[in-house]
Amino acid sequence: MRWLVTGGLGFIGSNFVRLALREYPTLEIVNLDAMTYAGNPANLRDVEVNGRYQFAHGDICDPDAVRDAIGSGVDAIVNFAAETHVDRSILDPEQFLRTDILGTHVLLEAVRERNIPRYLQVSTDEVYGDVAAGESAESDALCPRSPYSASKAGGDLQVLAYHTTFNVPVMITRGSNTYGPYQYPEKLIPLFITNLIDDQTVPVYGDGLQIRDWLHVEDHARGIMHVLEHGDVGNVYNLGGGNPHTNLSITERLVSGCGRAMKTHVRHVADREGHDRRYAVDSTKAHGIGWSPRVAFEDGLHSTIAWYQANEDWWRPLKSGEFLDYYKRQYAHR
Repeated sequence: MRWLVTGGLGFIGSNFVRLALREYPTLEIVNLDAMTYAGNPANLRDVEVNGRYQFAHGDICDPDAVRDAIGSGVDAIVNFAAETHVDRSILDPEQFLRTDILGTHVLLEAVRERNIPRYLQVSTDEVYGDVAAGESAESDALCPRSPYSASKAGGDLQVLAYHTTFNVPVMITRGSNTYGPYQYPEKLIPLFITNLIDDQTVPVYGDGLQIRDWLHVEDHARGIMHVLEHGDVGNVYNLGGGNPHTNLSITERLVSGCGRAMKTHVRHVADREGHDRRYAVDSTKAHGIGWSPRVAFEDGLHSTIAWYQANEDWWRPLKSGEFLDYYKRQYAHR
């Protein structure tokens, strides 16, 4: 087999590449990545010497780059390439529209033109919008409420439209909040852990009672791979962790796990504009084809803290330059 993975230097993408190469001894992977701020070559340093792995530097919005990466052909495309951070989408919406919508279109055209057997779009539970009660099913209407989730919903709708109109063999996964090693330190868990390691405060939005469902990155990567192999073309599959917690509860666990105190290391800041209160997905459909999470949340969170404590050489260079400019822009006014 030969797969094209886009955005494979990112958080979930790099964990997927590592897992897939481990699970399939004859699989070849081409990784097309634009190397934006979150596309870190260090994420896959350990597989660079693997003869079954090839890196291609390029943007999914560039048809020539996509064409070159496909080369003589691939058996599947798995699209992780995306702008993903809600806060950044509020500061700069246009880049999200370009990558998440135009880039998806370019990939779909390549699948159609080259008759690629399978295309999997990696999406998010945020496309369903705020869920006051119950759980979102794949058939529910999309109601995105941030530039990020709107751009991802736009990509999803294109994917499904290409299946209906052109019979392109597509699938979509919508994962819940993901955590684990190699996550760029702008998201809640890695930001808080690295701040706490450095004896800095952590910024909790509003009252901190927003609820998210947490999924370990290895479970997420395994779910994507399982859907690619066993999912039905034209279908959407929710991948939920089954671990709903408030942001404040997560903060308490991280503060305690890093040996700090809530009263000295937590500061409540002005809430995010349009901040969704709760996400929750029904993963019955994915369970029905044989996938379920394996990593217990407390174990996963403990191992994630330990990973960042043991890998300062990975994250410390990231928290400088561009990151510091973003951090000041994001939090100074709060």
